[in-house]
Amino acid sequence: MSKEAPTLSLLANSPIRPSLQHLVQNHTLWTAPIIILLFALVVRWSIALNPYSGYNTPPMYGDYEAQRHWMEITLHLPFSKWYTYDLQWWGLDYPPLTAYHSWLCGLIGSKINPAWFALDESRGLESAESKLFMRSTVVLSELLIYIPAVFAFCQTLYGNAYFKKYTATVLILLQPALILIDHGHFQFNHLMLGFTLWAINCFFTSHFVAGAFFFCAALGFKQMALYYAPAVFAFLLGRCFTERAGCWLFIQLGLAVVFSLGLLFLPWLGSLQDLAQVVHRVFPVARGLYEDKVANVWCAINVVIKLRQILSLESTVRLSLLTTLLAILPTAVHLGLRPSRKRFLYALVNTSLSFYLFSFQVHEKSILLPLLPATLLVLEEPTATALFVNTAMFSMFPLLKREDLVLPYFITILLWNWLLTGFKWSQKNAIESFTTVAIYGLFLLWHLSEAFLEPPAVVTGLGLVTPLGVGVKTTWKNLLEGQCGIVSLGEGFESLPVRIAAKVPQGSLEHGQFTSSEWLDRGDDRVMAKFTQYAIAAARQALDDADWKPKDVQEKERTVQAWVV
Repeated sequence: MSKEAPTLSLLANSPIRPSLQHLVQNHTLWTAPIIILLFALVVRWSIALNPYSGYNTPPMYGDYEAQRHWMEITLHLPFSKWYTYDLQWWGLDYPPLTAYHSWLCGLIGSKINPAWFALDESRGLESAESKLFMRSTVVLSELLIYIPAVFAFCQTLYGNAYFKKYTATVLILLQPALILIDHGHFQFNHLMLGFTLWAINCFFTSHFVAGAFFFCAALGFKQMALYYAPAVFAFLLGRCFTERAGCWLFIQLGLAVVFSLGLLFLPWLGSLQDLAQVVHRVFPVARGLYEDKVANVWCAINVVIKLRQILSLESTVRLSLLTTLLAILPTAVHLGLRPSRKRFLYALVNTSLSFYLFSFQVHEKSILLPLLPATLLVLEEPTATALFVNTAMFSMFPLLKREDLVLPYFITILLWNWLLTGFKWSQKNAIESFTTVAIYGLFLLWHLSEAFLEPPAVVTGLGLVTPLGVGVKTTWKNLLEGQCGIVSLGEGFESLPVRIAAKVPQGSLEHGQFTSSEWLDRGDDRVMAKFTQYAIAAARQALDDADWKPKDVQEKERTVQAWVV
């Protein structure tokens, strides 16, 4: 028993330990995997009962509609049109394995009810039955790929040390960020992460070629798996030098990669134009340096230095590429020279976090990639892992709040931290303890302020009155999802893009012009006073940050006001 006790004091108070001891005393330890699996499924289905991205927010809805739409187009259209069909309505922008998965889900769903995925006619469908099916596809996909990979990883790493094995399994499966994004927000990130974890399992058991197949599957499902590529490449290259038949292994790995990627892209290999369109959709350079307000270096620098105004798009691509390479190079070289299982996990954290901090076009959900290897190290680095998980969750709070996932946010964080520590922190390092408490205290203070204090208003975008600190793209997202009202005092903005104006829930769209008057009564003296206070400085800065450009000086000076509903 003593040899299985955790060596790290943070885990000493975990409630998982007495639960496992109870099973041992009753000779029912064999039920532990079943209990863990059922508990993990209950948590996922509980989160699935909450709203999702774009819930009841026409006309464009959100990521839920994007996933449903991909099932629709892959089911009804030939391969050549998958990446070209009506790109303004959630055009497919993930690699082919995502498309194949969408086709399979759409095929199964259409057998149940063809109306769920009728071409064009099913856009925005939110019937109770279709939502149940869509939620089921996420749960079943995770049950088939990600969850078995977690069990296999913990078995490979900890063997018969049942306390460590099952504790790690629980903490990995109940990591809150992935659950909230996939089962709340609605995505299939667990498939990319599951394929990656199967690759790790294969590497750890010296099945390197099989691991290469799985990693190519991860890349073929979501291009963000490239965050792991430097560590994977360095680890496998290092193994080619340390293995007895290293040269033959190198050839096998090369053939496995070429065969896997060739198989994934096979339907488009007959036309360079079609293949180029797939690559263009998968790597959308035109979107810009970063998306929304994400906790990476470029977004932080933008507060002081407006790189997107100073540098061209090509220059920002080169800058982000150079800084990312410089950040990952030491880790990759070290791992390649001294490949080992433990170094590989740490390298996965370092390289994926480097991509998150420095690479081009990062979304806040990209934090899920460094979170996977960090969570795999939960028994080795419990304090650091806990801090990482909680910080990642905090960074995604604005996204989750917009989608009415605040209650699941707090419940899943509390559940995971309780399972890790029992809310009894026993750290011997005073500096580490003080730092951890200080950071968590700041998180708590921010949440209390956000909940009970009314933030000052600030004008962003085209003069939109929003809470202080909300960025231009976040403002647009709130507007398009119906969380803001908008009114034009004067003539409409003639050069306001039709694609944007058509999404605005309030008002009307006529020939690309947005005109509305029904939100005038939303104003009051308090709001107008704040509008006047912040308008001049903030509106000019926000107009410079926005992608929209006025056609003339007069249009730039027109006033557009919005009030949070």
